[in-house]
Amino acid sequence: MASPPGCEHYERSCLLKAPCCGKLYVCRLCHDEKENHQMDRFKVREVQCCQCQTVQQAQQTCQQCHVQFGEYYCDICHLFDKEKNQYHCQPCGICRIGPREKFFHCEKCNLCLAQNLQGNHKCVENVSRQNCPVCMEDIHTSRNAPHVLPCGHLLHSYRCPLCMHSAWNMEGQWELIDEEIAQSPMPSEYQAATVKIICNDCQAHCTVPFHILGLKCGGCGSYNTAQDGGLMQPQPANEAEPDGRD
Repeated sequence: MASPPGCEHYERSCLLKAPCCGKLYVCRLCHDEKENHQMDRFKVREVQCCQCQTVQQAQQTCQQCHVQFGEYYCDICHLFDKEKNQYHCQPCGICRIGPREKFFHCEKCNLCLAQNLQGNHKCVENVSRQNCPVCMEDIHTSRNAPHVLPCGHLLHSYRCPLCMHSAWNMEGQWELIDEEIAQSPMPSEYQAATVKIICNDCQAHCTVPFHILGLKCGGCGSYNTAQDGGLMQPQPANEAEPDGRD
């Protein structure tokens, strides 16, 4: 079966003519990966049909062979792709994956959020107009949806790098780690080893069994913990006390 036209980022049947350098690329991301500058999606004026190679004004259907360049087309972002319930958000200035009715634009956060967060999140002004503190990717234009943390910050990780708290209920993930640890016993020389930890979720300080797969908090059961010091081995029970004799 033939692969759908397009690239790893989008399915489309045309190439964008970069307004910056005049080169043809499937999408702005492909362009940015190859060139030493970025393509401004809003300035794209021409595309080339992949079917008949006709260069023409950016539009949804080829003026020559009438092939559809994309099931979805935005004439502001010049985004062509298969239908994913996309919509253009005017305040965000870019297209989002919907459906639109399941999202709202928070004026203070200046970002589209899921409807279940309306009146149920901590607003941080212009929160998306920055890079993810974990992966350093621009959050506002990222194709990867960010997680909204209880503290109001956004990132592409399970915990906030600012306060280190878990972003959401991780009990299911902790249970999976429990199972992995149960099936992966440590070598005999480490089975009795313990280590001091600090829990990032409940702030408990405790001593727990050491395992390479994770250190479980004795208070709340979280694996979102940090090791505090080195390994501690128990003293051998049969170690003889010195009796002072030669």
